[in-house]
Amino acid sequence: MSKVPVPVVNIEELEAFIEREFAQVNQDGRVYRITELGPGFLTLRLDPNERHLRPGGTVSGPTLFTLADLCAYYVILAHIGLKGLTVTTSFHLDFMRKAEPGPLFATCTILKLGKRLVVVSVAVRDKDEDLIAQGSCTYSVPPRD
Repeated sequence: MSKVPVPVVNIEELEAFIEREFAQVNQDGRVYRITELGPGFLTLRLDPNERHLRPGGTVSGPTLFTLADLCAYYVILAHIGLKGLTVTTSFHLDFMRKAEPGPLFATCTILKLGKRLVVVSVAVRDKDEDLIAQGSCTYSVPPRD
């Protein structure tokens, strides 16, 4: 049985890195916030604004995908260190139900932390914990020291 990876940076360090190196994440204001970080997982909250809504008043698919991808990026950086050249290589997301306006929470769990690839599962839930979307992704990571 494999060991559950342990974070090597804390929430404050991770958010400071994102603000410094990937500031466009916050172009709509601070709508993304890390709510929980633990061994092998991270939860990211999105408070969508008008820009995130599609006609009909639901949170758009691209917004949900961005939330899921950011959460994956955050959980990986939290567990390998602040390596900005970590990139998505594949991503699959199934949309289970529409997302009403209001807080959304993506939780990513590391399934495999390899030397060059990291595989992550993701679940996006609403404030009532109803499953909105779920999927998996693989990231390529720079060589570790």
